[in-house]
Amino acid sequence: MKAFIKSRFEVLAEWISAALGRPMAFLAALGVVLLWAVSGPLFGYSDTWQLVINTGTTITTFLMVFLLQNTGNRTIAELQDHLHRLERQNAEILSLLRDARAEVRRAA
Repeated sequence: MKAFIKSRFEVLAEWISAALGRPMAFLAALGVVLLWAVSGPLFGYSDTWQLVINTGTTITTFLMVFLLQNTGNRTIAELQDHLHRLERQNAEILSLLRDARAEVRRAA
């Protein structure tokens, strides 16, 4: 069950990261803020009017922290895997070069 939830969360996090990383998502968020700002006179710049944007941004920020952390963790893990592969390849190449150098010395 834990693996199922983890895999579903990663799929959801990947989808949300991809969707919210686009210019249209920024424009949509900007539109919401502008709509909220323009509606100020309609609501008399009341405490409730201010609470709406404060609550919305707080909840959004809270949730995005977890998505960004998940994305960052996966990126770091992928980079570490790639670096380990490069280290193994370098070790193999270094071994081949040492063997070749030893062959040349023996031949000379």
